[in-house]
Amino acid sequence: LFFSCVLPSSSEGFGVAEKIVLLTFISAVILMAILGNLLVMVAVCRDRQLRKIKTNYFIVSLAFADLLVSVLVMPFGAIELVQDNWIYGEMFCLVRTSLDVLLTTASILHLCCISLDRYYAICCQPLVYRNKMTPLRIAVMLGGCWVIPTFISFLPIMQGWNSIGIIDLIQQRQFNKASNATYCIFMVNKPYAITCSVVAFYIPFLLMVLAYYRIYVTAREHARQIRVLQRAGAPTDGRQHPPDQHSTHRMKTETKAAKTLCIIMGCFCLCWAPFFITNIVDPFINYTVPGKLWTAFLWLGYINSGLNPFLYAFLNKSFRRAFLIILCCGDERYRRPSILGQTVPCSTTTINGSTHVLR
Repeated sequence: LFFSCVLPSSSEGFGVAEKIVLLTFISAVILMAILGNLLVMVAVCRDRQLRKIKTNYFIVSLAFADLLVSVLVMPFGAIELVQDNWIYGEMFCLVRTSLDVLLTTASILHLCCISLDRYYAICCQPLVYRNKMTPLRIAVMLGGCWVIPTFISFLPIMQGWNSIGIIDLIQQRQFNKASNATYCIFMVNKPYAITCSVVAFYIPFLLMVLAYYRIYVTAREHARQIRVLQRAGAPTDGRQHPPDQHSTHRMKTETKAAKTLCIIMGCFCLCWAPFFITNIVDPFINYTVPGKLWTAFLWLGYINSGLNPFLYAFLNKSFRRAFLIILCCGDERYRRPSILGQTVPCSTTTINGSTHVLR
């Protein structure tokens, strides 16, 4: 909707006011993505407790992918959008397009791995989680998040497989004779559109829905069981402790986790579903989707790279504490209290006899 409002209806380019509004919005998105993802990476590198949590390896790699999107992809797209001209040549257009597909796909695959890691941690027995999430398996999953996207980005794009059968249409749209402008056009044929969309979005989306649905059901069931035990006046873990302090904290944590999962899936779908639905539909309707709509959907997906640090890190109390320490130059007020004086960790909950972090 934003781009539909600011993009001019004529082919004369942007006015001064439109450029100011567009640059302000795009600069804010890029700056938010760079600072947010850098903060996540620095926090994990500096905080020993954060490094002990397996999920955070995926979050750091996700932050690195999103950081590269905001540094290597967004600025060139913003320049072309504002100038209404591509000035970097055809070869760099292919490289930039390949990086776009590679990094955004890697970002989405990281989100899928995070959902699977949390599924095993929360819904399975502790022994199952330890067997599933070994250091070797985490390394293989992280490697897959980076290797798999190369097979739908650099390999087919550099070989021109995405343009088979539509080369004439691409060349026609690359040049605007009226304004003597050149554009970095990325169009895909039907086989590539289906393959790329299925690998980059639909399979990860299906896995995320299944994993987060099971996590949501488990969290809600645990919260319901705790409420029943509280009403019955029975202890929840067989130990003597202050009345219902631990169980109340656990219920609040798991209820919050269930709500957080809904927010995560909602933002992911809102950001990427419009683009990938359009990506499959467009080749089957003779490439009649307006350019303004393509631009809006693409930048909506880019915004997800700026939202990920907030969804996967800023909502977690341990990360927020690490951020405050970094931003406040190591202020002692934000450091963790002694483990000996801490009865219930603020960011953890006990499930199936094992302690896990729920965000």
